[in-house]
Amino acid sequence: MTDSLDLRSSVLAAWRTNCRVTAFLVEELPTALWDAAIPDVTPRRTIRTVVAHLHNTRARWIRTLGLPHGVQVPPLVDLRRVRRRELLSALTRSGKGIEAILTLGLDAGGRVPPSPAYTWRNLPLDVGHVLTYFAGHEAHHRGQVIMVARQLGHRLPASVTNGLWQWSALQPK
Repeated sequence: MTDSLDLRSSVLAAWRTNCRVTAFLVEELPTALWDAAIPDVTPRRTIRTVVAHLHNTRARWIRTLGLPHGVQVPPLVDLRRVRRRELLSALTRSGKGIEAILTLGLDAGGRVPPSPAYTWRNLPLDVGHVLTYFAGHEAHHRGQVIMVARQLGHRLPASVTNGLWQWSALQPK
């Protein structure tokens, strides 16, 4: 096996594990928290809007970086109405779309090819930065959800909060 194949396996496995960790949190959120408002945030945001934002952000990046290269863009979800099961399906689709972007970058020598739609230019397009940026964004919001649950008096069980760190157990087979 060559170094580039090892890098490919590592990058794609890391993204898949990140996706599984995000899905685990969405699956384990108590129903009572789903529409809980985040304190002191205007306009009104809920736990649902935060976790739905993860899919919509992925979908927008897929449109920006992947669509010009043939990556299928999943539809956005309604932040205020999406149901848990719908969101989990959407997260699966958008996770595969981000994986396709990472694969595109790996196939192009380690950099996601530029696209005319990418005008913001805040993100270096080498695969390491792309993976870290997307995983970091999701980790930020997973932490936000846990913190808001605590603030609202709905401390998540240790099996959930500790489970988010069990990457070996959550790693897709």
